Amino acid sequence: MLAERARRPIAAAAPRHGISFDPPLAGTTLEIMAYDAPDAFGNAALLAAIGALSVFAVLAMVVLHRNALRRRMAEDRLRAEMAFRRAMEESLTVGMRAKDLSGRILYVNGAFCKLVGLAAEDLVGRAQPMPYWAPDFLEETLARQRQLIEGQPVPQAFETRFRRSDGSEIEVQVFEAPLIDAGGRHRGWMGSVIDITQAKQAARLARAQDESLARTGRLVTLGEMASTLAHELNQPLAAIASYAAGGLNLFDQPEPNLTMLRQAFEKMGAQARRAGLVIRRVQDFVKKRTPQLAALDLSEVLAEALSITAPVAREHRVKLASLIEGRIPGVQADRILIEQVLVNLIRNGVEAMAEGPRTGDDLTVRLARAGAAVTIEVMDRGPGISDAVAASLFDPFTSTKSEGMGMGLNICRSIVEMHHGSLSHGPRAGGGTVFTVTLPVPQEGAPA
Repeated sequence: MLAERARRPIAAAAPRHGISFDPPLAGTTLEIMAYDAPDAFGNAALLAAIGALSVFAVLAMVVLHRNALRRRMAEDRLRAEMAFRRAMEESLTVGMRAKDLSGRILYVNGAFCKLVGLAAEDLVGRAQPMPYWAPDFLEETLARQRQLIEGQPVPQAFETRFRRSDGSEIEVQVFEAPLIDAGGRHRGWMGSVIDITQAKQAARLARAQDESLARTGRLVTLGEMASTLAHELNQPLAAIASYAAGGLNLFDQPEPNLTMLRQAFEKMGAQARRAGLVIRRVQDFVKKRTPQLAALDLSEVLAEALSITAPVAREHRVKLASLIEGRIPGVQADRILIEQVLVNLIRNGVEAMAEGPRTGDDLTVRLARAGAAVTIEVMDRGPGISDAVAASLFDPFTSTKSEGMGMGLNICRSIVEMHHGSLSHGPRAGGGTVFTVTLPVPQEGAPA
């Protein structure tokens, strides 16, 4: 047997036919025989299996096609979302920078590259130290990076300086937040960097302008007090001249009384020191200087302010009084600026009592502690402040005086707020007005 089609059993009575291939092939025949027909169930089962497999194949193709469509749509949405997020990051004016726990940069956005003047290719993958670190702040920056690596993963904020690629330096504020992956593991830090150079310059300019405005206010106050200050100086000068004339008369006597001569010279010296003290107080009051915060005894400042304003009070027949309640703690403040505030408030109270109907002759300055702050209350007996003026009393160019410039209270409020305090006003019981200055008391262990 050389070949056969199948190995099915052949019935004995099955028809068969043989064909001889001799010649050309000697002894070769081709025998054809019939098989038994399969039963109907077998054929149906075979057809059913073929049909089922065909349907399964079609359904599988449909499912695969739908899965492919969903996958392609998901990929398109992912690409669109990534492009949108990338567009948002690139449109930010805040510099974004991601780095791993070792400090190696993982990502920067366009704003950060523009901020430091370097391309992303020059920064991504770069390890410490970074090319944009300012040389003067190198040690501080390295210490801060070590703290980030060794410390707890909590958000931090600080200010530092960056050096751009062109050599210029900028002041920046950096917010560092922990970079947490999907598994909740701390992988690094995400930093937001803001250029605050212009803001810092504006703040410095504002401080300089506030100091200039405060000095101008002191000069205006001094100009308004010039006549009374001249009177204050005339008294010791006149006394000096009188004692000098008396001393000369004693010298002309045949036997000068040395005891009286010594007393005259001692009184001359006392009056000269008094005049010099007045001049020094005026010089300190108007001197141009930067604010110097230091531990300050408010009772001493109050005494000096009352001595400066005493001539004005005497001129308008106002009795100045001070009331210090309990032990007053020291505050962190600039002595001259706080004295300027007190002088302005006391003078305003005296002039208010001089111009309007008064309910008394006393102006009292009360110094007391109120919790974590110290309050200074300047209480006059003037006509009070009307409701129409009260709302804008601290605005520039608002004044209740006929010849006032309307800058004194505005300057006073700026000075008090610079010391993290507040300035307010209200009616005084029995008539008049109370201006209250509140200054915080430094907490123990807190930075000044």
